[in-house]
Amino acid sequence: MSAPYRIFGVENSPFSVKVRSYFRYKGLDHEWIVRNLSTMPEYQKYAKLPIVPLLVTADDEALQDSTPIIDWAEAKHPEPSVHPSSEPNQFLSCLIEEFGDEWGNKWMLHYRWAREADQVAASTRLVAEMMPDTPEEQRKETAAGIADRMKGRVWFVGSNEVTAAQIEDSWVEAVGLLEAHLSGRHYLFGARPSFGDFGLWGQVYNCLVDPTPGGILREKGPSVVAWVERMLDPKASGEFEAWEVLAPTLAPFVQRMCGDLFLPWSEANAKALAGGDETYDVELDGRTWTQKPVKYQAKSLAAIRARYTAVADKSSLDAVLDELGCRSWLAN
Repeated sequence: MSAPYRIFGVENSPFSVKVRSYFRYKGLDHEWIVRNLSTMPEYQKYAKLPIVPLLVTADDEALQDSTPIIDWAEAKHPEPSVHPSSEPNQFLSCLIEEFGDEWGNKWMLHYRWAREADQVAASTRLVAEMMPDTPEEQRKETAAGIADRMKGRVWFVGSNEVTAAQIEDSWVEAVGLLEAHLSGRHYLFGARPSFGDFGLWGQVYNCLVDPTPGGILREKGPSVVAWVERMLDPKASGEFEAWEVLAPTLAPFVQRMCGDLFLPWSEANAKALAGGDETYDVELDGRTWTQKPVKYQAKSLAAIRARYTAVADKSSLDAVLDELGCRSWLAN
């Protein structure tokens, strides 16, 4: 008898492994199917978009996009919940999840295709997954083509000559902040994984396997590496912690990464799209960020604003968001 859930994905996709980690934590019986040449016909029967992950249910229903997949599964299988029960933790977990998907993806894609060593390592892994039975010479040729193509596509996450240093500086800073926070706990919000863990982890896990960001992570973030390894098959060992306990080390991460970078960048992107601009500039942490606007990332901002609007009692949440420099970007 086949598993009730099938997840089509690839190891080198942060969004695929994010969903797989979630299903493992929830104890949901599933089959992990690598999308490659042999499984492509089955994948194409269900996929509306050429992206992974793709979840196929026992009812032959297909879902795509990692965050909606987890939202759907969480509603259907609410225990153990990945959402802290009270504010501000519940919303902050959602904010970190969105940050991981959008700004964390900048780290992963920029580093993966910015330097030859990472290009070779990543393209070789991708081809090995995609066409495992193909002769080695053909795989090398395909890998070279992938690397050449992807170098020109990182504009999608805003990676360019102006922003490269900003992306890399934010990675190094984030590793340091996460190291301080995770050195005394198993997960971002305590002794069990949260929604935010899954979103952030998928990107950091993929950074770990690439030479340049992985080297930085191993040197500066041993506790972060331990968290990455733990999240491959996460288990609860206790409860979520109160914000007062988390704040000394988690607040600096949220303030710097979300309040100073992610949210103002998201707002600028959305405004550029609304204005029909071909490119936009925005000051982030005293430095100019420039890129082409992207539609999906405007949807991301709308989604996190919708989650904020849905919070019934914002009294405790707003006080924290004000301290973290986040509320003004959300209350629009």
